[in-house]
Amino acid sequence: MIKVLITGGAGYIGSILSEELLKNDYQVTVVDNFMYNQTSLNHIIGNKKIEVINSDVRNFNAIKKYFTSSDVIIPLAAIVGAPACKKDPIGSTTINKDSIFEILKNASNDQLILMPTTNSAYGSGDQNNLCDENSNLNPISIYAKDKVEVEKVLMQKNNAISLRLATVFGMSPRMRLDLLVNDFVYRAYFDGFNVLYEGNFKRNYIHVRDVSKCFLHCLKNVDQMKSQIYNVGLTEANLSKKELCVIIKKRLPNFYFIENEFEKDEDQRNYIVSNEKIEKTGFKADYSIDDGIEELISGYRCFKKNMYGNI
Repeated sequence: MIKVLITGGAGYIGSILSEELLKNDYQVTVVDNFMYNQTSLNHIIGNKKIEVINSDVRNFNAIKKYFTSSDVIIPLAAIVGAPACKKDPIGSTTINKDSIFEILKNASNDQLILMPTTNSAYGSGDQNNLCDENSNLNPISIYAKDKVEVEKVLMQKNNAISLRLATVFGMSPRMRLDLLVNDFVYRAYFDGFNVLYEGNFKRNYIHVRDVSKCFLHCLKNVDQMKSQIYNVGLTEANLSKKELCVIIKKRLPNFYFIENEFEKDEDQRNYIVSNEKIEKTGFKADYSIDDGIEELISGYRCFKKNMYGNI
């Protein structure tokens, strides 16, 4: 049985991926410090194929034995989002970059590393400029800059795959409301109103369950995909903020939005992304933006306002 270690395995992506790996008969070890007091693994903790280690990924000596005994390493542990990274820049860099360098330094040539990086590396550019894996990188945020540095070191290894994830959306056992689609649907559902800053800015999106599906796709197609970088997103979802709001309004007709034409958005990401390379390997996402919006509305019916946060 293939042994997979996931750092941050109780997080937004990790809590879904851990369950899917178990369903596909992988042995799973999760390393997570449960910094948000999440209970996102409760529903699978009784499975005999999962082991959960409550530890900080930065304390590598304490968890080294779990890494060395694994066939596959998926480093999901991270402080994500510009506000969270800005609030704790030292923590951000030590988790998002330094701890990954330690993993890469200690990984053997036989261990496969599946690394989530980010579309945010493309930064700010012309919204009509289609970015592929060979495009110039222009990271703006601390998070994106750290991911770019990690990817450079990662791709020096022969047994690694970098997945440049689009902005993720959808429901998860460890929910996040800071992600753009999740945030916009939340505002539409609870407030009925949103103010857009630079509403023409575009980016690409991907459902959290499709991210999990992509990791499994990599595991099943390692020989074809290793030593490569792939954008991972919905080809039909290179959307501006305004276009996204129009789609949300079709589900929530009482939602209203206006554009503030006088102020800039602090988040200057603006790009469209090609996912052709990953699609040529046979990967296809299952969830559309509209599917995700419908799911989020259903999920928010179970929420109290301000129930989840990331900072």
